[in-house]
Formats: sequence, structure tokens, C-alpha cells
Amino acid sequence: MLSASNVSLSFGKRVLFDEVNVKFAEGNCYGIIGANGAGKSTFMKILSGEVDPTTGHVSLTPGQRMSVLKQDHFAYDDQTVLNTVIMGHEKLWDIMQEKDALYAKEDFSDADGERTAVLEGEFAEMDGWNAEPDAANLLSGLGVKEDLHYKLMGELSGKEKVRVLLAQALFGNPDYLLLDEPTNDLDVETITWLEDFLLDFKNTVIVISHDRHFLDTVCTHIADIDYQKLQLFAGNYTFWYQSSQLASRQRADQKKKADEKKKELQEFIQRFSANVAKARQATSRRKLLEKIDVEEIQPSSRKYPGIIFQQEREAGTQVLAVEGLSKTVEGQPLFTDLNFHLNKGEKVMILSKNSVAITALFEILNGKMKADSGTFDWGVTITSAYLPLDNAEFFDSKLSLVDWLWQFTSDPEADETFIRGFLGRMLFTGEESLKEVNVLSGGEKVRCMLSRMMLQNANVLMLDEPTNHLDLESITAFNNGLIDFPGTVLFTSHDHEFVQTVANRIIEITPNGMIDRHLPFDEYMADKSVQARRAELYS
Repeated sequence: MLSASNVSLSFGKRVLFDEVNVKFAEGNCYGIIGANGAGKSTFMKILSGEVDPTTGHVSLTPGQRMSVLKQDHFAYDDQTVLNTVIMGHEKLWDIMQEKDALYAKEDFSDADGERTAVLEGEFAEMDGWNAEPDAANLLSGLGVKEDLHYKLMGELSGKEKVRVLLAQALFGNPDYLLLDEPTNDLDVETITWLEDFLLDFKNTVIVISHDRHFLDTVCTHIADIDYQKLQLFAGNYTFWYQSSQLASRQRADQKKKADEKKKELQEFIQRFSANVAKARQATSRRKLLEKIDVEEIQPSSRKYPGIIFQQEREAGTQVLAVEGLSKTVEGQPLFTDLNFHLNKGEKVMILSKNSVAITALFEILNGKMKADSGTFDWGVTITSAYLPLDNAEFFDSKLSLVDWLWQFTSDPEADETFIRGFLGRMLFTGEESLKEVNVLSGGEKVRCMLSRMMLQNANVLMLDEPTNHLDLESITAFNNGLIDFPGTVLFTSHDHEFVQTVANRIIEITPNGMIDRHLPFDEYMADKSVQARRAELYS
């Protein structure tokens, strides 16, 4: 059992946690959620022993092993990839090292022989003979090709290192597995593999992620950090979100009687339980929901930004025509002979195994880059707003947020109150709206860019990885805003839930051709004709 007893943490006058008591039961998967700055990663570091609490303590049942996803991408640069994975099981690795050192001795003694016999016994008990093949299987499942397994970590790219360190955390069947943002830099296929791995994993998982689909798929419980406390809820993220929203609406409706509120919550739990039974998750999770006491459901203190896109003018029939578009960078073809027409009201996900190709396409369509060949034509009624992958050029100034946003309005009558209203929707209120834009965090910059887009009232939105740097609250509000947007959207994202709920058409681009299907994302990935075409294009 892993537990935290009376854990508090303060930095000066700022209290992050106050007398937190929680037990993580064996066999469950807990998703830790909380607003930005609530202390999700810090709490996980307290659990792992990396950070000491101000008061209280963390206890782990003696003999149980904890594995943590490492964040230092340079710590193992002098080790081979396979060895790095095996080092995730420290005791097994130490035994292997001691065995090798003893066998390498020229003056091998009787005492050495007795010691190696003990080590060999422990090695066999830990299934050490299968360590290398098990590590190799994990690496392959995470998309690390076999030709990289014996290379040094220092030779790998940042994205490849992320996958190796994830394999290291998963290796050796730990009793407690702590994962902070494990889906970062993973493609859809690899995330699906990880979801399946964790669904089959029999021990305890504690995970932090901004990927709602991932949390929904793997989590049996949500650990919500709010009001300086941590409270456990049975169910996945969507259940927590919808139930907390329902509780907030009920709190606002003071006239509703207690019995009516209880009945409404019970009906909600029953409906959600029925839906979970149809999902990829184990049916035992439905039973967890059915046992929930309605008194456990409480409103959250979270604030959600108001992301509402409106189009000043409805688009005409012709939106975008792309004919024969090709682009090569540094001798590597990104895409060849792209042909497609974008229709009014479509929400199109651009998919590729090479994210550089997608960014290049967006930059070409926005006049920031030139294609090698081919043409594209926007319809005469089209106005577009673009959220680029790299927004650094927009924030290279010392303007306040108010002055920064003011420069993007075309309304001559817009005053400071009008601008502050847009910033307020994005949770920049009071003194915050006077901050200089060059000191903003990544998430704050994206919210500013969204304010800029909302001011444009465009009928076409182009979005390159729009959820990068955003917290769960902003992602959820953004997602809902795009679902409600009546115009046309061209976007790419690694957020499965975002893609599945927004896109009604998928265009996949490769160096050897393209696939174009009017399907939601999950249906696209499951379509056998698509699978065959993908295998052909990527072979």
C-alpha cells in the first residue's frame, strides 16, 4: 500500500498542500488532476521521495517496488538503450553488474563462487534471463526500432529518449508505477499501445496527463487536487468533469430541493455507468461508479476560459482548392502532389507521421512558406485565423496584454473595456492584463493567441497543435468551442479526444501520396481500406 499521511507543503506564505491524507489501493489507476500551479507534479515527487513535505510522510509497504518516469533526458547518455531500460529495475541491474564483475575476475575464489550462486538464484527469481527480450519488446511497442537498441542514449533524438525512458519506467512489473505526462511526443498508435499495456497492468498506476482520452481509457479513479487538498473519485476524467459541472449547476440553483438534486445525480451515475460498459475499459469500472455515494460529488473551484469562435461572414461554397502541392526540405520530400478541396463547414484533421510536413502545409496555406510546385486558392468569401505551432515572433515585445491584443482589433470603436473583456474570457483579469507579454508562460501565450483569433471573427480556423501548453480546463473549453463553431476548421492535434470530437474528415499526408476520408478519427483508424493504404504509403 502507498499512502500519504498529513502531508503539507508550503513555500513561504504559499500553501500548496494542507494536511493531505490519501491511500492508493493496489490494482487501481489514479489520474492526478488539478489547475495549473495546483501542484500535480510536486505531489508526485513527494510520493516518489524526490521532494520532502513540510509536514507528514509517505509510506510504502516494505518489499514493494516503485518505478518513476524519469524527466532528465541526459542522465543515461553513456548507456546503451537496452541497458537504460533494464536499469529501471535497480535491484536486478545491480545483481547483473555484480555478477559480471565477479565472472570477470582472474582470481575467482571460493567465496566468489558462493556469492555468484546467491546472485544467480536471485537473478532467476527476478526472471533475469528474460530481461533483454522483455526490454526489447517494450521498446518495440513504444516505436523504438530494433536498430537503435544497442546504440548509446546520447545518439538518440529527444523524442526517441522519451520513449526509452517510458520503457524504463514500465520495465520489470513494478508494484507502483508513477507517470508524469507519459503521452508527450507519442503518436496515436504508440499511445494506443500504452493504453492497452496499462489496461492489462495488474499493479497500481498513478498518472498525470493532459490527454483526456488517455485518462478516460486507463483511469479507475481521479485524484483531484483542489482547495489545497487531494480527493479521490471513482471513475475516469469525463465522469469527474461532467459530475462536477452538474454539481456546480445544482449549487447555482438554490431553489432545487435536496431530494431532486440527489435523484438527478443518481440518474447521471446510472447513465454514465451504462456508457462505460460499452467502452474499451474493464467492466469492473462500471461497478465502481455504481457504488458511488452522491454526497461524494462536489463542485470544483476550476475556472474555464470562455473560448467562443464567431464568424462575421458566412463562407460561400468554395473554401479552399489545393492542386498538385509539393514540398521538399533539405532533400527530404514532405508531401507530393497534394490535391483536395475544402468544403464549407468541414472540420478536417491533417494527419502525418512527420509533423514537419503538417507545419509546412499550414505555413504554405498562410503565405509564410512557398511550395515547390502546385497551387492553392482560397474562396473570395473566406477570412481565416491561424494558430501557428511557433508563436514566439508574436511575443517579442514589452507591450502589456491589453496593448498587445489592442493592436489586432479592426474595430475603430474598440476601447480598453472591450479588450479587457476578451482577456477576461481567457482568465486574464485585473493586474494580470497589464503584464508584459514577453514574460508569459507557454499556456498563457496560447490563450493570448486564442483571444487574437476570436477578435478576427474568421470563417476558417487553422490550428497547428492547438492544445500544446494548455491545461485540461483550457483544452476542454477549446474543444467545446470548436464543436460549436459553425465555420470550417483545418487542424492537427495529438489529443485523441480533441480530434475524435471535432473532426468529420481526415486527410493524411505522406511523402508518397495522401489518404482522404470523410470519417471521424476512430473510424478512420479502424477502416481496413485505410490500414491497407497506409501500409502501402509508409512501406
